[in-house]
Amino acid sequence: MTKIATALLMALGLTASLAQAADPIPVQQVDQALHDRLPDEIKKAGKMISVNNGSFPPYEIVNGPHSMEGASADLTTALAQLLGVKIDHATVSGLSGVLTGINAGRYQLAIGPIGDYPDRQQKVDFIDFVQEFVVFGVQKGNPAKINQLEDTCGKRIAVMAAGSAEQVIRQQSARCSAAGKPAVTVQAFTDQPSSILAVRSKRSDAFFSSQAPLTYFVNQAKGQLELAGKGQKNGFGDIFQGTVVPKGSPLGQVVLDAYRVLYQNGTYAAIMKKWQLEGNMTAAPGLNLAKEVTK
Repeated sequence: MTKIATALLMALGLTASLAQAADPIPVQQVDQALHDRLPDEIKKAGKMISVNNGSFPPYEIVNGPHSMEGASADLTTALAQLLGVKIDHATVSGLSGVLTGINAGRYQLAIGPIGDYPDRQQKVDFIDFVQEFVVFGVQKGNPAKINQLEDTCGKRIAVMAAGSAEQVIRQQSARCSAAGKPAVTVQAFTDQPSSILAVRSKRSDAFFSSQAPLTYFVNQAKGQLELAGKGQKNGFGDIFQGTVVPKGSPLGQVVLDAYRVLYQNGTYAAIMKKWQLEGNMTAAPGLNLAKEVTK
């Protein structure tokens, strides 16, 4: 994680304080059958590297180059215990860096969760464990009156660079222009804290992103921000997010079956509850669940 991003997190007061008191997360026993199904190079190394592109609270809260906490960090710990291998964390800049690194073999997986979309499935596989919604983080009182995607014409909208929300907002900007309205000023940032800081400092009218992290940021903003556009499609169909592995890798099925164990033994539910993510839980993990392209 860069020094700038770390400083932004400190300035925003983004700590793990969202985590609520809950029952201890169970320690997993090694499942030898799952371990034996891991690719030979992983078994030989005794470890994997999970890549991320910076803090994505409350899932990923990056504390250093190889240190992370949050729901995904807890899930990583449980997965490592179950598979009997170590899983290290590595941070790169931008989602493109994550996907490129996995395809190049520098990293074995990205715990994520990362948005699962059919176009991305052409290059990587997703083991989905989250259902998400996309909303707007706006200044308190919503002075720009942004309540749905159609309200963004002529507005300054922050998004995560190379993410699905950027695709949707650029499509909306084109619709605005075609209708004779001002285009959207799309402001792409490489990390969540920079995007939120832009809204808090009034350099952006809204941050268009996933509901779970935006809820976290709003809770941390001490009354300066609020959510808008909740409960609407906002250019998306059903949204699934999950762990990314190389396309066609046998690791995908191993991770899927390991997640099934963590669902069945209550570990997944305990982790999601700890981080107040009950509304984003799925009934079961799944492989490449996304079937609809963004509208």
